[in-house]
Amino acid sequence: MSRVDIAIVGGGLVGASLALALQAEARVRGWTICLIEPFTPGSGYQPSYDARSTALSYGTQQIYLRLGLWQQISKRAEPIKHIHVSDQGRFAAARLSAQEEGVPALGYVVENAWLGECLWQAMDQQVVTWRSPAQVTRMQTLADGYQLTLDDGSTLECDLAVLADGGRSGLREQLGVTVKTTPYGQTALIANISPRESHCGQAFERFTEEGPMAMLPLADKRCALVWTRSAADAERLLDASDAAFLSELQLAFGYRLGALEKVGERHLYPLSLVEAQEQVRANLVVLGNAAHSLHPIAGQGYNLSLRDTMALADTLIASTEPLGALATLQAYLRKQRLDQQLTVGFSDQVTRLFSNSQPLQATGRNLGLLGLDLLPPAKRWFARQAMGIGTRGD
Repeated sequence: MSRVDIAIVGGGLVGASLALALQAEARVRGWTICLIEPFTPGSGYQPSYDARSTALSYGTQQIYLRLGLWQQISKRAEPIKHIHVSDQGRFAAARLSAQEEGVPALGYVVENAWLGECLWQAMDQQVVTWRSPAQVTRMQTLADGYQLTLDDGSTLECDLAVLADGGRSGLREQLGVTVKTTPYGQTALIANISPRESHCGQAFERFTEEGPMAMLPLADKRCALVWTRSAADAERLLDASDAAFLSELQLAFGYRLGALEKVGERHLYPLSLVEAQEQVRANLVVLGNAAHSLHPIAGQGYNLSLRDTMALADTLIASTEPLGALATLQAYLRKQRLDQQLTVGFSDQVTRLFSNSQPLQATGRNLGLLGLDLLPPAKRWFARQAMGIGTRGD
């Protein structure tokens, strides 16, 4: 049996970011950090047409800049220079631009595999150790921490356990952490698309009677599509031929990027708002999608999780209490509670507003988009929410 100071269950983007945020302080204080991950990381980045991607807000870019990682990440980060928000069949639209907001980009779109590779390569293996491929099958409370049982039968004790194993966390359920689930009655269809014309750094948010869609700029002249439909309709589109799929997508999206010429692998994700009713206990933090899973159309989920991650790291670093002290973890949650409430509320409201085809709702939405384009204060507020800086004092 071995013991570490911090065990992070889940070595994905959130878990790896937390390890990196704590790495420098861990060297100073002698903390040992262990990441436990089912998939072996750092096997080398291989470009793929079908790579899944994440939209990083301007605020997230600033966090990675602070951690000294952005120079490497930026090599395959596609900047979002403009966001075009429209409602199918109606005249109003809102346009946001990085130039108007005085920033180099409103956000960036990065392939998950590349972002993960950048994070893993920055790890100091003298401070951060990996157990992979490995899974935690059981967690037991101790007087001074947790005991983790791994799938190979070995055990690991820690002062602080961080649960960052995703929105379908079985350990969260095992520990009796209840969740509030609000189904949206929608499924997200995810795919990469090649349009004939260059995206020129434009991101498109398009609202249709069947549900909202986003088309985000990617490297190599691709776009990342997030298209929300009913479950049955999403299944139909998943099974459609490439030509039939592109034809229907073209009809819904329009010709802003010319003809849509290629679609890659399609994947479906049923959508719900999932919120853990507990995020901290003595010696335990629930983080990332295990704490809150948001609708992807507003692009807020990972960015909120990263702000949580940095707030947790900063709180642990500033504390003189033992790692895992409940008062310290509660201080972290108080610090992040307003950001979480506002971001979850913003994402949920945008999703509901733009998933409603009722005439009165649609008219109000149309007027709202027109107002955003005509009223600078409203437009700036919306832009700051989208950039991930609207809930902080900067």
